Amino acid sequence: MVLAWGLGRGRVAVLNGFGISLGDSIIGLQALDAALELEAVRGRPTLFRRTDTKPIVTALYGLAGHFAEVLPMPEDTAALERFTHVVDIRDFAFDPGFRGVAMLDYFLGHLGLMPAAVPGRLRRNRWLGPSVVPRRPPGLPERYVLFCPRASMALRDMPEAIQAAILDWLLVRTGFAVVTQGPVFCPNPRAIGIPDCTSIQELCGLVAGAEAVLSTDTAMVHLADAFSVPCLAFFVTHRPEWRVRDYPLCTPVHLPARLPEALEFARGPADLSAARAAWFARGTDLRWLPPLLDELAAPMLEAARAQSRLALRPPHP
Repeated sequence: MVLAWGLGRGRVAVLNGFGISLGDSIIGLQALDAALELEAVRGRPTLFRRTDTKPIVTALYGLAGHFAEVLPMPEDTAALERFTHVVDIRDFAFDPGFRGVAMLDYFLGHLGLMPAAVPGRLRRNRWLGPSVVPRRPPGLPERYVLFCPRASMALRDMPEAIQAAILDWLLVRTGFAVVTQGPVFCPNPRAIGIPDCTSIQELCGLVAGAEAVLSTDTAMVHLADAFSVPCLAFFVTHRPEWRVRDYPLCTPVHLPARLPEALEFARGPADLSAARAAWFARGTDLRWLPPLLDELAAPMLEAARAQSRLALRPPHP
């Protein structure tokens, strides 16, 4: 049985669907796509959202307009009277039920589905690829590895020493150019720093055109799945299965911080220090990092080198 209870017929509204971050939104919209296909939700639901989100997040919801209406959060409950079902996920990051579970499962459950019964093809970010025409940012080399050391929150940022070590490994051990939105620590012409993308089309093009992605826990990991790009992802505050369990091309690295599991926001400088320390728990000299990359990243990049991937990949079915 796929339906836990389902929302059935009638108009459906989701309050704060699905948060303010890009990664949460990609996953939430996939959950909605699954709920529509499995008929836990019927018709065209309405997502009520805050208006103070980043423009690129707002643009993402614009891509979902063919299966969901997006409106500003209502000022009072009178605006909700026309709906048969209202799913309230305001402040879901603070919901105890959100912690310690896969984010996708949390959203699926709130949309009336039994997460474990949802087919694997509906667990991947399949909705995004057909909804966008990726646009390659100007000035990129034909073939490159995308390195993403920064997250939307400082709690999950890679420390500069880690960034520099990974960048050096990529330049020494691979023949690819390395494109990064982080700092470039060396004058090597194959290390290319680029500014943040200003449109969702360019961001998708940046990821879809990469041979592989190496990233901290950020939206780039979910975009890599959407466009079937191999990814090596590092997790400090969350167990990987809570974020990338359903991504067959993602290889996770768990470096658990001495923090409450699934901490979403830094409560103060001590949390930031604890998250940073997790990156060095295996040794502050970072001698452990090149062997780890040799084991996990090198095979992925060797496979990419053996293939010709000069065009943007089509999304997975």
